[in-house]
Amino acid sequence: MSDKNKKYIRIRGANEHNLKNISLDIPRDELVVLTGLSGSGKSSLAFDTIYAEGQRRYMESLSSYARMFLGQMEKPDVESIEGLSPAISIDQKSTNRNPRSTVGTVTEIYDYFRLLYARIGIPHCPKCGKEIKKQTVDQMVDQIMEMEQGTRIQLLAPVVRGRKGTHVKLLERAKKSGYVRVRIDGSMYELSEDIQLDKNLKHNIEIVVDRLVVKPGIEKRLTDSVENVLHLAEGLMTVDVIGGEPVNFSQSFSCPDCGISIEEIEPRSFSFNNPFGACPECSGLGYKMEFDADLIIPDKSLSINEGAITVMGWQSASKKGSFTRAILEALAEEYHFSLDTPFEEYPEEIQNILIHGTNGKNVNVHYFGQRGEGFYDIAFEGIIKNVERRYRETYSEASKAEYEEFMRITPCRACKGQRLKPGALAVTVGNHNIAEITSFSIEELAKFLDNLELTSQQHMIGDQILREIRARLQFLLDVGLDYLTLSRATGTLSGGEAQRIRLATQIGSGLVGVAYILDEPSIGLHQRDNDKLLGTLKHLRDLGNTVIVVEHDEDTMFAADHIVDIGPGAGEHGGEVIAEGTAEEIMQVPESITGAYLSGRIRIPVPEERRKPTGWLKIVGAQENNLKNIDVKIPLGVMTCVTGVSGSGKSSLVNEILYKYLAKKLNRARTIPGKHKKIEGVEQLDKVINIDQSPIGRTPRSNPATYTGVFDQIRDLFAATQDAKERGYKKGRFSFNVKGGRCEACSGDGILKIEMHFLPDVYVPCEVCGGKRYNRETLEVHYKGKSIYDVLNMTVEEALTFFENVPSIRRKIETLYDVGLSYLRLGQPSTTLSGGEAQRIKLATELSKRSTGKTIYILDEPTTGLHFADVHKLTEILKRLASDGNTVVVIEHNLDVIKTADYIIDIGPEGGAKGGTVIAEGTPEEVARNPVSYTGKYIDMMLKKG
Repeated sequence: MSDKNKKYIRIRGANEHNLKNISLDIPRDELVVLTGLSGSGKSSLAFDTIYAEGQRRYMESLSSYARMFLGQMEKPDVESIEGLSPAISIDQKSTNRNPRSTVGTVTEIYDYFRLLYARIGIPHCPKCGKEIKKQTVDQMVDQIMEMEQGTRIQLLAPVVRGRKGTHVKLLERAKKSGYVRVRIDGSMYELSEDIQLDKNLKHNIEIVVDRLVVKPGIEKRLTDSVENVLHLAEGLMTVDVIGGEPVNFSQSFSCPDCGISIEEIEPRSFSFNNPFGACPECSGLGYKMEFDADLIIPDKSLSINEGAITVMGWQSASKKGSFTRAILEALAEEYHFSLDTPFEEYPEEIQNILIHGTNGKNVNVHYFGQRGEGFYDIAFEGIIKNVERRYRETYSEASKAEYEEFMRITPCRACKGQRLKPGALAVTVGNHNIAEITSFSIEELAKFLDNLELTSQQHMIGDQILREIRARLQFLLDVGLDYLTLSRATGTLSGGEAQRIRLATQIGSGLVGVAYILDEPSIGLHQRDNDKLLGTLKHLRDLGNTVIVVEHDEDTMFAADHIVDIGPGAGEHGGEVIAEGTAEEIMQVPESITGAYLSGRIRIPVPEERRKPTGWLKIVGAQENNLKNIDVKIPLGVMTCVTGVSGSGKSSLVNEILYKYLAKKLNRARTIPGKHKKIEGVEQLDKVINIDQSPIGRTPRSNPATYTGVFDQIRDLFAATQDAKERGYKKGRFSFNVKGGRCEACSGDGILKIEMHFLPDVYVPCEVCGGKRYNRETLEVHYKGKSIYDVLNMTVEEALTFFENVPSIRRKIETLYDVGLSYLRLGQPSTTLSGGEAQRIKLATELSKRSTGKTIYILDEPTTGLHFADVHKLTEILKRLASDGNTVVVIEHNLDVIKTADYIIDIGPEGGAKGGTVIAEGTPEEVARNPVSYTGKYIDMMLKKG
């Protein structure tokens, strides 16, 4: 396309957040990368300006009635944007965390499978597994006649099943046809009554066609009545046995051997989100929260007197005089065991009695309480039943939350985690039911569908559905998600995986002329799979869309048609366009930090020498998820990178087994580690710290100063000033969370929320304190001429010079500066921080503590959201943590971090079932020489670059 015909999105005067009145032209129908330091303003430009305005304009075009339900969109702080298409944002935050949401439901592939199974599935008997054929009227009559003589029955025609409405006409028609009675939602009515039904509720209506007593000679009347029922209810009949269980008949599906009829097969029969398909035991979740004996008694080497039972309500069992203690003493006397014996030494029978109860047998409990003494005969229900009852009966949310710490998620006993009713699970296509198919990896599923053998009739019905399924599976394969299963819950996906699923769904929609805005889609993706992702992005562009990507990945930048570099620094030091053009053009701009790293003018150096391990931690027999019973040795006192393609088993090894085991052993956390035999060498460590990207706080009251603990020291400092002493103020006066010093009009929030009904809530600064959070008297106390509000409003950089003579405060603020957060304000609400910023605040907090040299730090992809320069800083911090003798274990795909590691453990070779083994281990140089390691190939290239 010639430059004259090129179309642009023209942005003028963008001032959102830290953007400094920037104006730029972004080419349309191209792949555009926005890059720059973390916090420089990339997301403010991409999401808060371009996407927000694109979405707002689209909403403005709708009717005012429709907008009432969608809410108002705020206009971003920008003078004008021209040439803007409707915008679709694919970010990381919008992942559905609902436990009912799976990869299959999000991509809509599961909806097609439900249709496929309903139309061409072969039903089997849930009991004997025999294929079910349709029943004739004669077979039904024979089965009813086999009932015991004298059995009273009613023949019911289920004319309405689970449908909303008043159904007046239907009832009127039944009355005119001469029927007298009807059963509605389980209650019997005479049709002569005035029956009023709620139109908003779902109803079941069954017309009573005949009432009979089973005896010889009723065959003719029974046959006529059965035919009438089947005519009325379109092939369905319910026989209501008085004093017995009702029997369902269907002209479609019933097992002649077991006498089991299954309901008519519909797409909703296979939905675990619909009562018609969901397992009634777990309501279609596939699991239940249940109390776990291993969490209630975590350390079985202790005796009951030493406090083995830790669950709420039973902690007093080790204290004499408590009722729980009296029960246990009675049990000990009855069953001849001692409360001083370690729990693990009790015979299985005694352990069973304590955990599951005496099975109805009474024990004589002698209890001496405040109201005197007494003997009580009690059938002990067991600790688990007891805490289950307490959990059910408590109204306190706090107590419920505490009880839940002793529960674990276990597969539902009825459906074995398959989520559906037995009838739905008995329907097969290609000898597999729908739950088995969704537990295949995407790659296995695509192969299964390619080799699927169907009859000619099944082909005629199912070919169109299968074509849709195959196309959608191909899109998932194209974005490198071949290892996922359709049954995987979306809440367990990483930000990058969730984004790539939405990307695959968008390609499937085939829209043209749209502005797609993506937020780091390469997160969690191995270098090997990057090409697949870039191919997908280019495909979206070639369809005729503008693709704007916020990204730090080198490959994506080289593949982009246009790059916009925002900087030069972060926060207040950013917000300007430093350079734009292709990757080659950006490299020529001396002011661009991105250009300097791309061209190699600045490099993250490879360490001169690798640190030697001070000891080893050995995980034996790791089998969680896809791990193949592997033994892994993790060196201590050095920095280790766990690498491998997406889905290879890195998180299962590090987060599920290593972290949870160490947290339970060292931090006494109530966690259950993943499946493994044992871990050796734990005595060389004293604590484990997991530094992830979760928010440091979920409310605006939490901020970097409160999280790092520096705010406590600042409040001590203000309380020690002459002004504060004269007024008698203590340190609590300077907290905005408690009454006293805070502004009571806004309860220390600084802002007030005004609800606007169908308009969005408006937040306005508090009139009384002007957004300063404190009352006037508190703000009159000054330290070096600044009030407590002024200090909270300082950036880390300003605070560093302001507190240079207070060593304890300076040390904490210095670590925030060292991790590259010089631009953050001390009082900035934690809800406004990115995942990368939150993680670095946690790192800074750890750095400011006195090191024992026996700590193990676990980080999961810490480079998420970090620019080359920030990654450079991060490698320095990790080096500092390890040089104090601590152990650092990092799950990472970023090659700059991997090349600076002392040791690499590469897991693979592929994702899913083809992963789970250790491919290579050793220093980066050793792994680079390994011919089968994908990571090794890329590391080799990095080491050669230097």
